[in-house]
Amino acid sequence: MKRRFFALAPPVMVLAFLGIWTGLATEVSAAEEKKLELYNWTEYMPEAVLARFRKETGIKVSYSTYDSNETLYAKLKALKGKGYDLVVPSTYFVSRMRNEGMLLKLDKSKLPNFRNLDPKLLDGPYDPGGEFSVPYMWGTTGIAVNNKLVAPGAVQKWADLWDPKYKNSILLLDDVRDVFSMALKTLGYSINDKNEAHLEEAYLKLKGLLPNVKIFNSESPKVYFIEEEVALGMSWNGETHKATTENKDIGYVYPKEGAMLWMDSLVIPKGAVHVENAHKFIDFLLRPEIAKMVSEEIGYASPNLEAIKLLPKEVRENRVIYPHEEDLKDAEFQTDVGEAITTYEKYWEALKAGS
Repeated sequence: MKRRFFALAPPVMVLAFLGIWTGLATEVSAAEEKKLELYNWTEYMPEAVLARFRKETGIKVSYSTYDSNETLYAKLKALKGKGYDLVVPSTYFVSRMRNEGMLLKLDKSKLPNFRNLDPKLLDGPYDPGGEFSVPYMWGTTGIAVNNKLVAPGAVQKWADLWDPKYKNSILLLDDVRDVFSMALKTLGYSINDKNEAHLEEAYLKLKGLLPNVKIFNSESPKVYFIEEEVALGMSWNGETHKATTENKDIGYVYPKEGAMLWMDSLVIPKGAVHVENAHKFIDFLLRPEIAKMVSEEIGYASPNLEAIKLLPKEVRENRVIYPHEEDLKDAEFQTDVGEAITTYEKYWEALKAGS
């Protein structure tokens, strides 16, 4: 019958039928394939969570990592958005990728647990309406200090890092925006400044800091603080919290000039193959007990209100993880700086080269 249909049907009808059949076959194949390609930050997803998801759904998560937003962005650009089903960019890269048409719009009907998220952390300037991103973890970038190696209370500002007594003792995050945000804050500018003269000023300011810098690291900065290879430096609050559990001398300072706020979000690249599975995994992560597991192991603040209720009191009241309002005075979220990023990167390369 099928051969007869093809023989008698007009060519246009045949082509149309083939197109429909091919589309259905592809859709079924993708739906049946128990696989998810996740590209995430290093040490940013508990193995127990992946194992539980696989046990419940039969979907195997292939997990690969990066250590900077720039690496993530460059990889997706090179692959034309293909190769990964779910990625976890930070605030300003969500807006950048959104603006460049690199992301798929989320189907909220497939995310019933979306209701558990804190409304105050939704509808950010990086993704108005929250159409393309779901908050995963949020936090601050501030100063980690070893109070055994640095006099307690001696460091209160970003500007204190420039003190000559800290020569070869400081860690800076290996992140262009974070490092330049710190310098811009010390100069009294916004961390999202696009003025080239201000960026050059920040670069020259940072050049003066280089004698104090022992290492740039974003992969696992806590290790350098735990092992006391550095005395102080930039750090994310959750990373510092994890370090503190292994070295009680380590503390966290919200700089008086203002900390940097960030949100890491779950997004689906436009070239994703397993879109259905990506939605399933996002909704799984939004379940209160799962979000609690993630927050406890990773050490960062959860945007999930129902998960926070499940956390121990000492965690909920820990100011390193959940800052008070006064801790966030003059804090800013990083946003996309558009074409000015090329200026940032030019000065960043020069800084890293020591020129």
